[in-house]
Amino acid sequence: MMMVKIGDILMLEPKYSQQKEKFNCMVVEMGPGYVYTDFPINVGTGKIAFLMDGTQFNVTFTNEEQAVYVFDSEVLGKVKGRIPMMQLLLPESGTFVKIQRRQYVRLDVTLDTAIHPEHSEFTPFRALTEDISAGGASIRLLKGTDIQSVSQLYLWVALTLKSGEIHYLRLKSKVIRVTEKKHGNMLLHVQFLEPAKKDVQTLMRFIFEKQVDLKKKGLYV
Repeated sequence: MMMVKIGDILMLEPKYSQQKEKFNCMVVEMGPGYVYTDFPINVGTGKIAFLMDGTQFNVTFTNEEQAVYVFDSEVLGKVKGRIPMMQLLLPESGTFVKIQRRQYVRLDVTLDTAIHPEHSEFTPFRALTEDISAGGASIRLLKGTDIQSVSQLYLWVALTLKSGEIHYLRLKSKVIRVTEKKHGNMLLHVQFLEPAKKDVQTLMRFIFEKQVDLKKKGLYV
């Protein structure tokens, strides 16, 4: 059974480079012993990278169970298809090394959300995020919002990717804590409970694209 699937985001780290660079790309096609990805983006500069054939990498990705794996790969070539693609070696999954799960990158971003109860504990309401990651979010609550007795809820959010695609996510969430901010307003901290892989990938892609935009503007380090 193939562990890597179309839509997975791969992080590439060159093996033999003095520069500590990282590149992100997405699997768009697959074949026996290889994958095709879109052209990778340099995480540090936000620019498309043109990697030489034969360049060797450590590749990191997250599977459907949210476990993180690393495998060795190299650039096999470039092809012109529906989009320009890079061909990467895909070794046998038995050679993959499982590593400790990484903390998801958290991005400070204001998103319009809808908060719904798991059952009927409160009336649904709209709110704005303080930050979000692929594993959870912090949501701004107005003074007097009373959901502190709730243990689980649903977070609805629409994410617009650079491609123009809009993804509507319904994320079952566990309430971790509620903290007080200035002027009596509060922050609701939630953890996403067993999110679908496609939702995790969408969140990771959205956050990565936002990071790239902020880096271009000099607002993200």
